[in-house]
Amino acid sequence: MEALAFIEAKTPKRQPVYALIGDEDFLKRHARERIISLALGGEDPEFAVSVFQGDKLDFSTIRNELDTVSFLSACRIVIIENADPFVTNHRQDLEGYVAKPSDIGVLVLDVKTFPETTKLAKSLPDTAKIACKSTPPYKLHDLKPWCISWAKNAHKKKLSSDAAELLLELVGPAMGLLDQELGKLAVAVGAKSEIAVEDVDKLVGRSKAADVFRILDAIGEGKPAAALSILEELFAEGEDPMAIMGPLTAQLRKLANIARLCVVDGMTLGPAMDAANVPKWDKIRLGTEKQLKYIGRHRLMKLTDWLVEINFGLKGGNALPERVQVERLIVMLARPQEAKK
Repeated sequence: MEALAFIEAKTPKRQPVYALIGDEDFLKRHARERIISLALGGEDPEFAVSVFQGDKLDFSTIRNELDTVSFLSACRIVIIENADPFVTNHRQDLEGYVAKPSDIGVLVLDVKTFPETTKLAKSLPDTAKIACKSTPPYKLHDLKPWCISWAKNAHKKKLSSDAAELLLELVGPAMGLLDQELGKLAVAVGAKSEIAVEDVDKLVGRSKAADVFRILDAIGEGKPAAALSILEELFAEGEDPMAIMGPLTAQLRKLANIARLCVVDGMTLGPAMDAANVPKWDKIRLGTEKQLKYIGRHRLMKLTDWLVEINFGLKGGNALPERVQVERLIVMLARPQEAKK
């Protein structure tokens, strides 16, 4: 079950065991709060919730906790953080527990992975397996509806469509950071009922992911030296090459998609940008158009192959250092187009 669906469900049935699966801490935190609310209602969780770390933990300790009733609560909630090693070491014990769980306990396993092929996973209903996975940069646009609804429900502000698109471009897909920025914006706009694109442009700082887009902006402006200089700045600040490639890949895929739609499918530029989920804010559209023009049709049609190649290389398929592989890609994109003969 997707975390947002679980969090927003009105009356989900309480389960004796939950698995919070993935790497998005924001979703895990809110899913955990929802589980506690389901189990305790309006009771104070202070004396009913125990939290353990899963790397050095025996099953008997957890079993005893699940069977111990607090004087101030009729339910006991046991949360195991970083539970992957605990699940690995005590899989059979957990399988037995799921078959005969405590009448008063709720066990929450906070894990990165939870393979569906295992007996343990199969023994849990879908409503007990909560997917808390982060959104990859190339699916950034998928978070737009959530940004708009979260601004309304959590921060009591309307977020315009253009403002949501720009916020995602500046902050990236980390939902916790998006929530923080929405909170700051809600306070900053004061009595205004809506957060506009101008508010986001003025008040939201650029994340590391957004800094990566400066590289492509420099390329679009025909400034290869500036593009490489920005890349070197990121490396000097300790940014990992793989982290740089995340947002860079997302935008390059958009450019490749736009080129294909225009060249192969005969679309005009505006509808092609719409189909590729390019934000409709003028500044971003103009920057994208410049990038397309500078990179040119010949290189645009090779982009997908280049991205496959560097993805393979960064995962060990190329002996060159990761930093050098990223630099080579930027050089291929940033150098001037060859003159037509």
